[in-house]
Amino acid sequence: QVQLVESGGGLVQPGGSLRLSCVTSGFSLDNYAIAWFRQGPGTEREGVSCINCRDGMSSYGDSVLGRFTISRDNAKNTVYLQMNSLKPEDTAVYYCATDMSGGTYWKGTYHYTWSGTKVFLSWGQGTQVTVSP
Repeated sequence: QVQLVESGGGLVQPGGSLRLSCVTSGFSLDNYAIAWFRQGPGTEREGVSCINCRDGMSSYGDSVLGRFTISRDNAKNTVYLQMNSLKPEDTAVYYCATDMSGGTYWKGTYHYTWSGTKVFLSWGQGTQVTVSP
């Protein structure tokens, strides 16, 4: 069974850092794309970063480029999102997702700005990130 479990969210001051983790099971990280999305109150779910979306490379949304870094540890089946220089507008629930089917499916609308046509079929439950003084 495909599962994705996020952790690492919390409350942080502007300018601070957090590292999110997405522990996966039921599939190989080498063969599928893993992306981080976020959704703030009243907003559409937007793509933050993706690993393996395009020829094994890392991709980023325009709003986080240069501040966030995605990485993975295949031995631990885990994908990380290092978030630096956090801003209040980064406040959102952060989700990880994969184009592998078989996990929890989310029917809602999402978008991302990096190139590619991946369809994300399995989602985690999300972790809250709040950036506030």
